[in-house]
Amino acid sequence: MIKTAKTVKGFVAQISRDFGDITFQKGSSEHWSPRTNTITYDSNQPLHDLRYGVLHELAHAKLNHTNYGSDFELLRMESMAWDEAAQIGRRYGISISSSHIQSCLDTYRDWLHRRSACPKCGTHGLQKDPRHYQCFNCRNIWRVSSGRFVRPYRRTHGVTAV
Repeated sequence: MIKTAKTVKGFVAQISRDFGDITFQKGSSEHWSPRTNTITYDSNQPLHDLRYGVLHELAHAKLNHTNYGSDFELLRMESMAWDEAAQIGRRYGISISSSHIQSCLDTYRDWLHRRSACPKCGTHGLQKDPRHYQCFNCRNIWRVSSGRFVRPYRRTHGVTAV
């Protein structure tokens, strides 16, 4: 087990040394960019939150997560990344609780639940492709946005029910 640094700066320096093939840079939130092989982190948050976030993004990097084709695939990748983050964390004496992991995964499950609700009748539908869902009840098709932190669906103008 590696001794864990006690400061944000120390932790980032330590993890940067141990994973020298990845660039770590300050930013406004945690994010893994496979295009630039960079993990961005918010250094203004509490150390334990930063550690969890960086370890999670590092797990995405180590698992070669680059893109996903469906919302369910995204949720699967997030779950895999949290499992891997917990394993990496153990090397540093960092324990990521299952309740923290489930709380983070809940944000994705809630997001998926909102996206899958038909804007016409409220019944939940099934994703047809990366940008569209279809309702089981009224057969309405709606387009969804790509972002997690935006409105879960858009109006159905120009998209017809099949």
